[in-house]
Amino acid sequence: MPITVTFTEGVVPTERHRKVVKEITDTFLEKHGLEGNTVMTPNVTAQLHVQPKNETFSGGEPIEGAWVEIKSPSFALADREVQKTFFAEVTEIVHKHSGGKLPKKHIWTNSLHTVDGTWNMDGIAMTNEELGEAISKG
Repeated sequence: MPITVTFTEGVVPTERHRKVVKEITDTFLEKHGLEGNTVMTPNVTAQLHVQPKNETFSGGEPIEGAWVEIKSPSFALADREVQKTFFAEVTEIVHKHSGGKLPKKHIWTNSLHTVDGTWNMDGIAMTNEELGEAISKG
């Protein structure tokens, strides 16, 4: 499940970047009851992007902010309570690691569900059912 984290330069100190990614990853696994799952844990991947100031925007105007996007199969982040608690915790994680300086209203999150059958693990494109079977073994 790829996670993309994007910051405007300086909103989160560089030495905290890894902690943000780790805490978001751990929260995703925890909300889905997959802590320690040997199949799923290494397949929750992340990319962190830091954009120069004046290259991040809101309403077409430069802004300092943070964005977190999760790509997952349709069964992940499908429950409304999981959505609410996960994204609230993600917002809190980023806010905390900004030293409380980045306003929560400048932290945006979203999730994209992918087409069934497009998850590639170990070079095999898996359906939701096949993915669920693999996860249950971990």
